Amino acid sequence: MAHPSPATNRLAQETSPYLQQHAHNPVDWYPWGPEALGRAQAEQKPILVSIGYAACHWCHVMERESFEDAAVAAVMNRHFVCIKVDREERPDVDQVYMEALHAMGLQGGWPLNVFLTSEAKPFYGGTYFPKGNWVQLLQNIGQVYAGEHRAELEQSAERFVEVIAKSELAKYGAHNHNAAQEADYSALQAIGVVPETDPAGVSEDEFKLLVYNLGVKFDRERGGLNRAPKFPMPSIWRFLLRAHAISGSQTVLNQTVLTLREMAWGGIYDQAHGGFARYSVDAEWLAPHFEKMLYDNGQLVSLYSEAYQLTQEELFREVVYDTVEFVRLELTNAEGGFYSSLDADSEGEEGKFYVFTKEELQDILGDEEPLFSAYYNCTAPGNWEHGRNILHRRQSDADFAAAHELAPGIVPELVAGWKQRIMAVRATRARPGLDDKILTGWNALMLQGLTDAYRAFGEPEFLVVAERNAAFIQSNLRQGPQLFRTCKNGRASISGFLEDYALVIQAYISLYEVTFTESWLREAETLTEYVLANFFDPTETQFFYTDSRAEALIARKKELMDNVIPSSNSVMAHNLRRLGRHLESVRYTDLAVAMLAQVRHLVVKEAQHLSNWASLYAALLRPGAEIAIIGPEAEEFREQLNRHFLFDAVVAGTETRSELPLLKLLKPDAAGRTAVHICRGQSCLAPVFDATEARQLLG
Repeated sequence: MAHPSPATNRLAQETSPYLQQHAHNPVDWYPWGPEALGRAQAEQKPILVSIGYAACHWCHVMERESFEDAAVAAVMNRHFVCIKVDREERPDVDQVYMEALHAMGLQGGWPLNVFLTSEAKPFYGGTYFPKGNWVQLLQNIGQVYAGEHRAELEQSAERFVEVIAKSELAKYGAHNHNAAQEADYSALQAIGVVPETDPAGVSEDEFKLLVYNLGVKFDRERGGLNRAPKFPMPSIWRFLLRAHAISGSQTVLNQTVLTLREMAWGGIYDQAHGGFARYSVDAEWLAPHFEKMLYDNGQLVSLYSEAYQLTQEELFREVVYDTVEFVRLELTNAEGGFYSSLDADSEGEEGKFYVFTKEELQDILGDEEPLFSAYYNCTAPGNWEHGRNILHRRQSDADFAAAHELAPGIVPELVAGWKQRIMAVRATRARPGLDDKILTGWNALMLQGLTDAYRAFGEPEFLVVAERNAAFIQSNLRQGPQLFRTCKNGRASISGFLEDYALVIQAYISLYEVTFTESWLREAETLTEYVLANFFDPTETQFFYTDSRAEALIARKKELMDNVIPSSNSVMAHNLRRLGRHLESVRYTDLAVAMLAQVRHLVVKEAQHLSNWASLYAALLRPGAEIAIIGPEAEEFREQLNRHFLFDAVVAGTETRSELPLLKLLKPDAAGRTAVHICRGQSCLAPVFDATEARQLLG
């Protein structure tokens, strides 16, 4: 419940819903910026930076307990310049101070609360603090900083800054073939292979070790990695689809299918309405942290679409269609932009919107409740907290029908009816909060998901939504060759980060490949040239996270490790390879190879943390085809070919003529037929005039 004071602080003027949530706190909050930093220097006061995001449950808890309390706020205001940061708007600030926390030997998470000197250098931090502990900490730090021990805090801060300023490549030893990596090769020999690398630095045997090192971390019973909490980590499973494509390993495919099925059956997936929660707190995918994030759902649409291409599994098709529909209904604005997230909480309780007691289900479903509860594993004591049930499945429709002596075709009909009734009741409940800011990179992940879904299913509506979103990005988040990070209510702000550029470039290349509208490829080229001019560090052959023109923080970082969102450097390396092949730019493709070379040994050793890099490794090891389609049925041929999983292929096409490098030397067939030209490694096959034959040649 909000603090009763009618007063507002500076956050009321911000566009971030997370910052606006704190606009009526008695804390004298500032947004991150020159005003707050200048005041801290002028008054020589320490800074408290509190970082979170709108869908964060424990951020809400700490706000209720501490930031809305006038007595706690008085302590904060007396001792500190207090700054609130939305980590989704300012991932650069979050990145620097999260790394500071790790340098202190502390576990990261949100809310992230870090104490800085008046020069914005960190000396202490933590995540959630209970109210009593928080007040004691505030008083202790305030007294020490104002007293004779301030110099010691500042010395600690200087040491932490040194650690933060160290490059990621140096920190992880990524480009040093050191003793730890020699141990990798001992492991390689132990499984019976000896590495031999090609000029790109990749080898079949090293790739086997990469897959082996990742495989030891699998949960082979419930999918995912063998730990809790469990995050979907889409880039790991997308990599395994690629590993299967080049190795034919059924074991790799089976692990991926197991993971996708268990997630789709679990509580992490909204069984009634589609869409995935951010993670599961347990190892069974049952109990989610209930917030739904755009970035997860965009990537999972890509993953399930690709898995469907390989398996034709109907469950995967349902997940894609339902998740796209969830995003369309819940996270899309009138102009086609995508909102950021739905909160975990409603009415102050986590998950309340989504869960049901047995009694509630009996009222909703009447005589069908026992069958419903068997299907979704609901019990009288509840399968979660306070007698409530999280809907989840444990078997296929066919197995459920057999177990309950039902005709197989009746189960989908029953489920459809149940979902309608559940949704009707949910419509009467207080809804979780919506974070309605629009983030460029996250929109691009959903745009990419839609292009992947359109490839797999040819569903016209997917392309309609994709093209509207791309037009929204162009109209609202572009300024010449530059991108903004965010916009809300038509107001764009904050310079784009490498993540924004990399993900938009990726999506635009994909949008070209499913439409053959050449302007998208040219837009991707324009953005790529801007990134090369303003983000690239030639000394390490990687890109900085921040634009050279952006506000300078205490360190300029590079994002190397793939997390829930793949690292911006790995995405950029993929982009350079794809765009370079489309545009026949050796400058681009050579740079992609050089970027992987910097991290190759680390990718082999720690593939679970560099899985998108691992996908690039697979592509360089077994390059796919360049496919050029020319003729009146170019669109129909493209659609037929795209229904299949085409590993590392780039697809270009035109009905007549084009100046794009892959197409400009091709002439329409004299007989008016549509031709497919397939090339690999500067060697081309004779053109074929049938999409089925072309598919066979692609293997």
